[in-house]
Amino acid sequence: MWKELTTAISHFDIPADWIGIRAVRETARNHYVRDGLPKSNGKSLTMGAMIEVMVNGCLGYAATNSLTLSSLKNAAEIAYKQALAASEFWIYPFGENTRPKVVGEYNSPFFEPLDAISPGEINDLLIRVCQKLKINDKIVQTTANINTSQKETWFVSSNGSEVYQKILSLGTHFGAIAQDAGVVQQRTNNGLHAHCYQGGWELLKEENLWHQGQKIGEQALELLTAEECPNIRTNLVLAPDQMMLQIHESIGHPLEIDRILGDERNYAGGSFVKPSDFGKLEYGSPLMNITFDPTVEGEFASYGFDDTGAKATREYVIKDGILQRGLGSLESQYRSGLPGVACARACSWNRPPIDRMANLNLEPGNASFAEIIAGIEHGIYMESNRSWSIDDQRYKFQFGCEYAKLIENGKLTKTLRNPNYRATTPEFWHSLIQVGNDSNWQMYGTPFCGKGEPNQAIWVGHGSPVCVFANVEVFGGG
Repeated sequence: MWKELTTAISHFDIPADWIGIRAVRETARNHYVRDGLPKSNGKSLTMGAMIEVMVNGCLGYAATNSLTLSSLKNAAEIAYKQALAASEFWIYPFGENTRPKVVGEYNSPFFEPLDAISPGEINDLLIRVCQKLKINDKIVQTTANINTSQKETWFVSSNGSEVYQKILSLGTHFGAIAQDAGVVQQRTNNGLHAHCYQGGWELLKEENLWHQGQKIGEQALELLTAEECPNIRTNLVLAPDQMMLQIHESIGHPLEIDRILGDERNYAGGSFVKPSDFGKLEYGSPLMNITFDPTVEGEFASYGFDDTGAKATREYVIKDGILQRGLGSLESQYRSGLPGVACARACSWNRPPIDRMANLNLEPGNASFAEIIAGIEHGIYMESNRSWSIDDQRYKFQFGCEYAKLIENGKLTKTLRNPNYRATTPEFWHSLIQVGNDSNWQMYGTPFCGKGEPNQAIWVGHGSPVCVFANVEVFGGG
């Protein structure tokens, strides 16, 4: 593929300062079973290329679903005309330094290929999961689904870039809804589609799978007779599966530099963070250490290079509570003068890359889960996100979870249902008083992070240990 794309660039008859081609081929499969009955089995293939052209400091884009020379040339001419027209109105002129030459390769780790199991075998597995979830007639609905993707990307440029990346991913979601009289409760495996990782079929460990299904069903029933979460200010302990959303919404999105510069306000809102805050703002307590790290093996948004060819590296965005750098691509870095990361990402071949979070992780501290709980006289422990709401500046938020436990005198006691909490982003992260260690650090992912016009739903990963936040407003659903 490299040779064909490089040859195509040499045949483009446009006076551009720089030209890049990003070709993508992705095969995706989805399998969904409800109440033990297969509801959908699908397979899709998408393939095409995005042409990026730099003219007089401006970038133009055009995509094509045909990789013939004539189609690529036509797309290049459209991108050139677009960039030329925009150059009269540029906000910031870009140079070739925003598209440096890069050569390299990245491959997801895997042991069992994604085509090693037939659709029939997958359906049989999902049916058995549903059977395991339905432990009682009060379980009124069970769902199980698996999504897989194999995505290959080739990136070449007029200044000699050649990058190949092959990413294999597998995501699962299992859930049970329980009902008794007027009470309805849902329990899933760590929240909506949170089990998303890079790898092959080895990610499904059968023994753990059946144990997990049994536990989900049992906890759904348990919630039917649980007490409502009280309305109180107390110590809040969040499991890693809820920390995933907390990091995503109150750190990831507000630190996107294009959002800080105002580019997202008409669609997904801006940010309370200002350009002058970097290097100074006390974002949270000194226990708060957040890394942007696409190099974590197996995490959902790992890669070797972003979609403009920038090499991915592990970087602290917040260290000891102090804001260090933003989630900004090379363009955003040059435009804002702020330090950023390799985060120009596109959801497919027909979208241009924009500033996106990838793997954004809270680094572990030094406390075991037992030590964390034992040190709390009163508090509430919450797992698995159920609902979320955050304002356009990523400042005020309110999140709900599926499952909670009361903490009394250093012990987990009563189960609580409909647990929620609210705060402002700075208040919340300054209340961080304890961070778990490696033994309770877990990573999850989501395929549904939306941003941009037209919208791009992209994959992100988040890892975190169990965390304790002091004096947080907690409330129930009654």
